[in-house]
Amino acid sequence: MGIRQEAASNIKKLTGITYPLWAILFALSFRVSAQQPTKIPRIGFLVASTADAQLNRTDAFRRGLRELGYVEGQNVIIEYRYADGNSHRLSELAAELVRLKLDVIVTQNNTVARAASRATKTIPIVMADGADPVTNGLVASLARPGGNVTGMTNAATDLGVKRLELLKEIFPTLARVAVLPSPRSARVSKEVQAAAPSLQIQLHIMEVRVAEDLERAFETAANARVGALTLTPDPTGLFNANQQRIFDLTAKKRLPAIYPFSEWANAGGLMSYAADQLESYRRAAVYVDKILKGAKPAILPVEQPTKSNSSSI
Repeated sequence: MGIRQEAASNIKKLTGITYPLWAILFALSFRVSAQQPTKIPRIGFLVASTADAQLNRTDAFRRGLRELGYVEGQNVIIEYRYADGNSHRLSELAAELVRLKLDVIVTQNNTVARAASRATKTIPIVMADGADPVTNGLVASLARPGGNVTGMTNAATDLGVKRLELLKEIFPTLARVAVLPSPRSARVSKEVQAAAPSLQIQLHIMEVRVAEDLERAFETAANARVGALTLTPDPTGLFNANQQRIFDLTAKKRLPAIYPFSEWANAGGLMSYAADQLESYRRAAVYVDKILKGAKPAILPVEQPTKSNSSSI
């Protein structure tokens, strides 16, 4: 007697009821399928700065996931890694996440996305805050990224010019502006350099590679008689990790400053003009959802921000 017929016979002996064979087969197959554990998606979250500096953006990402039905610890697992402002740790942390065989990795910016893409060419990578990813070699084009990287851009280049214009609008006699560029590039964009003469502004580029350079750089800027300060987005995480120190130095040197992230104004900086980063992180969750449902990052267009915001204390 086969297993199925034996099961039907046993049920008849126990209950006195004869079931059709199809009903027995259905019950057995349902029991087997019910015993199969549901695979819980695992997401990596890789950041250059500290957990505290990233908190609002991380919360925005988790909120985006909840809006799509993902609850951390229930039907999705998130593995967090923070480089704490030390960009040299990113390669190690990216490799650590890759070894976990995740379904997707969310990255903070270009530097982080680049570290992740060096570690894997197969796990999808979603940028939450990329800056000009085509020029920086992360994607082939915005419309068709072509590899395993996609996500959100922050329009940092265009907004750098806008920040300079706002300083001139608020301080019409402003003649010299100090620029604190990312330690990775140590320069400002061609667009900002081109806009400065038309605004009758001279740029003073501050040179900062490590946190210990900040005080000297501010002293040099003050000696150059600059009238204001603007920061560029810093993918290394150094500025975020030293936010209070920068606030203290701008106050000490009496420099009005405009920052590239609204969180800086909210934390005590004078003002900011930036793409809405919280919205970008919330939108990054949409990319994660699409990828978990089978979409390929190679054909998911990179999204540009539709919202910007200015803040002041």
